[in-house]
Amino acid sequence: MTWDVVVVGAGAAGLLAAIRAGERGRRTLVLERNTRAGVKILISGGTRCNLTHATDAAGIIAAFGRQGRFLHSALAALNPDGVVQLVQAEGVATKIEPGGKIFPASDRAADVLNALLRRLGRSGAELSLSEPVLRVAPAADGWRLTTSRRELASRAVILTSGGMSYPGCGTRGDGYAWAAELGHRIVTPRPALTPVLTAAEWVRPLSGVTIPDVAVQVCESAASAGVSPTESRRRKPPNSRAALASARGSFLFTHFGLSGPAVLDVSRAVSGVPDPQTLELRCDFWPGESADALGRWLDERCRTAGGRQLDSFLAQRWPRRLLQTLADLAGVDTAQRAAETPKRTRQRWIEAIQGTRVPVRGVMGFRKAEVTAGGVSLDEVDSRTMQSKLAPGLYFAGEVLDLDGPIGGYNFQAAFSTGWLAGGHA
Repeated sequence: MTWDVVVVGAGAAGLLAAIRAGERGRRTLVLERNTRAGVKILISGGTRCNLTHATDAAGIIAAFGRQGRFLHSALAALNPDGVVQLVQAEGVATKIEPGGKIFPASDRAADVLNALLRRLGRSGAELSLSEPVLRVAPAADGWRLTTSRRELASRAVILTSGGMSYPGCGTRGDGYAWAAELGHRIVTPRPALTPVLTAAEWVRPLSGVTIPDVAVQVCESAASAGVSPTESRRRKPPNSRAALASARGSFLFTHFGLSGPAVLDVSRAVSGVPDPQTLELRCDFWPGESADALGRWLDERCRTAGGRQLDSFLAQRWPRRLLQTLADLAGVDTAQRAAETPKRTRQRWIEAIQGTRVPVRGVMGFRKAEVTAGGVSLDEVDSRTMQSKLAPGLYFAGEVLDLDGPIGGYNFQAAFSTGWLAGGHA
């Protein structure tokens, strides 16, 4: 039997591609190497599944930066409202959390997956589990696929085999090899949305400390730029050197380094540098305010504090463990009476609060990466259909593409939309 469409990979993109193709009357088969579909959906968002973001198509496009233009047609086919309506139609209520993340109201990723599987079942598409694909090759009348069980013929193939992140989910980068064999250029895959490592000893005692709002920049380190840390602090404002990436959000100290949404969002810039040890993270623990504004705030507190210690009112904004560490790094005394704090000491506090530098050692890698940066070059894929420009009848969707966005449901939206578009044309 010749299939009309074979979808390789039953993740977010693959399920949407198969649903769309099946509902169009195409004889559709989905092949999945794992014992169940949607494994990454189940573990995402702390098993809650941040399925999209509360924005419109333009907001999704903007979040992906230069890659965003590729998503115009995909988002025209299925935008964030469309994703929400799709799961709600299957009985899954959703909620919007602060910051715009959309989750199932139940906080259960399994509810999202089950909704997609119900829709898949009604579409007429077939799902085959525990059947890894070994080879994808063109044939005179379409495509031939070799699996662990059989040989298959199909008029079209949609590769939704994922990237290399979370290899425990079964993602091995197979799609890159197949695409490369067919002449596609593969942008070197690297981890994204992954924690950042540091060798700075002062970070470890802060393990577990969370700051809700921090601005983070990835910059060339002072040492690699040939400037001593003391010279850098004296001659340059804290955030003056050009940043490779920047983000703002929650920030977490860990026993190995740094994590939290702000750090995860800049990690792709770290993994994209040949030697990450030439970088540092610049942390502003009072973002959105100028150094002058912070200076005025400190001056006012010192003027009115009387005999209170300086850290007594600083602790109203920041955890004491963080304050003690910043004080040690800046060479200031937290026990000093606020009213007796000289201007040069207040200036050191400003620099510590808004310009602490953390040397980078690298990232945690694919094992802890939520997504993969890199993949099949977008230049060789028709963004209007998701079809290969080099191999007619071959389509791509989801993380196998060189397409990665920030934390917050953006990557699931891209997977859902590109899968839906591919299934609409295959």
